[in-house]
Amino acid sequence: MAESAPRAGPRPARPPWGSRKLGTARRFLESLLRHACAVLLLGFGLAGCNNNPLPDGLAATNTLVSAVIESSPRHLDPTASYWSNDTPYTYQIYEPPYGYHYLLRPFRLQPKSAAAIAKPRYVDAGGRPLADDAPGEQVAESIYDIPIKPGILYQPHPAFARDEQGRWRYHAMRPGELGKRRTPLDFEHQGTRELVADDFVYALKRHATPRITTPVFGIFSEYVVGLKDYGALIRAEDAKLRAGLDPASQDKPFLDFRRWPLAGASAPEPHLLRIRIKGKYPQWNYWMATTFLSPVPWEADAFYAQPGMAAAGLSLDTWPVGTGPYRMTEYRKDRRHVLERNPNWRGEPYPCEGMPGDREAGLLDDCGKTMPFVDRYVSTIDREAVPMREKFRQGYYDILVFERTDTGMDYLVAMQDSDEVRKEYEAKGFRLPKFADVHSWIVGFNMLDPVVGWGDTPEQRERNRKLRQAISIAFDWEEYSKIFPKKAGEPAMSPLPGGIFGSRHGTPEGHNPVTHQVVGGKVVKRRLDDAKRLLAEAGWPDGRDAKTGKPLVINYDFYAPATPERKPEIDWVVRQFAKIGIQLEVRATDNNQFQDKVRKGTYQVFWLGWLADYPDAENFLFLLYGPNGKTRFDGENTANYANPEYDRLFQRMQLLDDGPEKQQVIDQMVAIVQRDAPWSFGYFPFSSGAAQAWVHNYKPAVLIRDHGKYLRLDVAQRLASQAAWNRPVWWPLAAIAAAAALLLALGWRSLRRRERSNARGEVVA
Repeated sequence: MAESAPRAGPRPARPPWGSRKLGTARRFLESLLRHACAVLLLGFGLAGCNNNPLPDGLAATNTLVSAVIESSPRHLDPTASYWSNDTPYTYQIYEPPYGYHYLLRPFRLQPKSAAAIAKPRYVDAGGRPLADDAPGEQVAESIYDIPIKPGILYQPHPAFARDEQGRWRYHAMRPGELGKRRTPLDFEHQGTRELVADDFVYALKRHATPRITTPVFGIFSEYVVGLKDYGALIRAEDAKLRAGLDPASQDKPFLDFRRWPLAGASAPEPHLLRIRIKGKYPQWNYWMATTFLSPVPWEADAFYAQPGMAAAGLSLDTWPVGTGPYRMTEYRKDRRHVLERNPNWRGEPYPCEGMPGDREAGLLDDCGKTMPFVDRYVSTIDREAVPMREKFRQGYYDILVFERTDTGMDYLVAMQDSDEVRKEYEAKGFRLPKFADVHSWIVGFNMLDPVVGWGDTPEQRERNRKLRQAISIAFDWEEYSKIFPKKAGEPAMSPLPGGIFGSRHGTPEGHNPVTHQVVGGKVVKRRLDDAKRLLAEAGWPDGRDAKTGKPLVINYDFYAPATPERKPEIDWVVRQFAKIGIQLEVRATDNNQFQDKVRKGTYQVFWLGWLADYPDAENFLFLLYGPNGKTRFDGENTANYANPEYDRLFQRMQLLDDGPEKQQVIDQMVAIVQRDAPWSFGYFPFSSGAAQAWVHNYKPAVLIRDHGKYLRLDVAQRLASQAAWNRPVWWPLAAIAAAAALLLALGWRSLRRRERSNARGEVVA
């Protein structure tokens, strides 16, 4: 039966005041004791905790740990890979025909997967042989016969796996058979095979594909015989294969390049690669030291083309297949990547020849020993510069950033600013080699944009040119180096850094007459008044439209988010425009979004760095070559600059060996781009890597990207250093214990007072 209301009746007697008071006090004291104990336990826990951000036990293994700035690699497919966050992996996994000697400077080509450096044979239009010193204009073709080392094996991979009858195990997987496999290591069977010349032929053909980004197809098609027409053929064949299929589908039928021959690439013998180049092109050997010419086995292409693979994250972009000393074994996007020894790699001896000072620096101690020395490379994505540098200071990163050659500048500047810091870094033995390198930073203009670009009429063309010149004068790169000494460098007057044939960097005759002038034999920067005058002549007096009075607002696209570390630099760029009254709209995004913008052409002003692919003037001057435009041709000319005279001279320069004639042509090209100002030429940064004392054979350089196999770790020294540099700090525990004792004392005193008090709070006993 339900009871709707309480029944009336006598209330229970209340406990006496003292009893109630005592119970409350005891509960209070018990709570206080529990909190005090919790504080003490927390203190002990903190005192005993390990601040190592890496997995337990990793430091005791032969594993090199480094940070990666920004994000995961965008492309590990060698046909598409071109960015600096790709190369820490691609150059350890793949082996193009050539590489560079690790220790010698200037950089010297040496065989890698090739058995020797090929000397080209020249023939005329009739196919008749020419002398080695024949004028470039007479050379119709350069023929490179590259011998490939026999016995090189690919890394273990399911693409090569066969059953007992010799049939491919995983080339015709049924729907659902992929299951939960998300890495090549998830497959029960692995296989391998020998590298052959046809793998290089297949790789060169892949540059014609419309399915992936191919950054150098534009320039390769200018030189490899038949490659331009081959591109049209492949696009047509691809359209046939995909006819009637959902264009948005990630699954695409296998595009088997073996079906269609390419005149400019063949394999006359299993271990002989023949490449035919139009005319004379001395720089071709340098291209064969890039991963663009790395071998690609057709089996891997076919394996990853199967339905469901792309959706499962299985592709050459994430799980490459190479013959190099390392292979990818863990890929956790934007978090962590792991390279481990390729068990099929043949091993190579460490070099015994170096530069003066290399022996004294210990760089020849491992002469003749078999590489690689390190078993595993762990790269963690670390977007915040301050915590990243602190982890290095604590000894948890062996190399601060594996691929970068500018990270040591932070530490060198800090040592200059503080004796205490200098003593600490010297005591820890940080390796901070400072050196000049082939590297540049620029602020560029999208020449397809109607405001800052070429313009549609001769009059608009001239006004826009003056606008770019005015902005270039406003940029004070000398000031930049003073404000940001950790990123200091020498102001650039042209696209060419020092140390490359044709560069006049650092000489009076090499100054940029648009932004500087020679006064009393010294090169000095032009005054801001010159910039304001050019801005007014461009139709923007004081940064406003001469006709409407509306302010000039320009978009500035930055390739990374505006983190607290980057914001001062972004603000500095904003101030350079503000000097002459131009408003800047900052659009800082991650690198992937930035790349999407430049491909679509939806940008105006951008900041960009360039690391040389090879030590020749062409590798910087081609960044302004018209057929290499980013938006129209998917090349690396991000400014989309196209000047017919510059392009003509560029083509001529490519035929020339180093000498007076080539210097003259380069001078003319530089003068053209100085006047047109598609870039504010920025600066050539000082370089310095950052490695721990236990990392041996560390000699960073922009062009040396396969350095993983050369490095050696002293694991015992690392363990001892980490322990010494990260000892527990006990004084906080003492302070916590004292605070807890005080709480207990105060609580006990309060309890005693309550026990001796009456209802009015008066102490009666």
